[in-house]
Amino acid sequence: MTGAVNRLQLLKRRSSRMALNARVGLSGQDREKCTFTLSAVASGLNRHGAAVKVNRELLVGSTVVLRNTRRTQASARVVKQVSAAQGAFTYGVEFLDDDSVKDFWGITFPSQS
Repeated sequence: MTGAVNRLQLLKRRSSRMALNARVGLSGQDREKCTFTLSAVASGLNRHGAAVKVNRELLVGSTVVLRNTRRTQASARVVKQVSAAQGAFTYGVEFLDDDSVKDFWGITFPSQS
C-alpha cells in the first residue's frame, strides 16, 4: 500500500521538487505550545513549500513563519512529519499564500507541463 500512497502523492504534487538545501529562519509554536525562533535547513524545495529539518517537535496543522536569507517572510502550514531521529525532526510545509511567495526561494522552477 505504501507504493500506491506515494504514487498518489506524486500525482497531487503541484510543482516539481528541487534537490537543493536552503538555510531559513523558522518561528512559531512547538508541540508543547512554546514559542520559538531558530535556524533550520529546508530541502526538497518547490514553489509551494519544502521539507524543513528542526530540533523541535511541531504539531501537524500548525502555522509557522519561514524567513529566507533575503529576509522575505512567508507563513506556512505544517502538513506532515516526514521523519524523526535522534532529536531531529523533518516536516513538510506548504506556503499559505502562493501569490505572495512566488519567488521565496529565489530560483526558477521547471514548468509543470
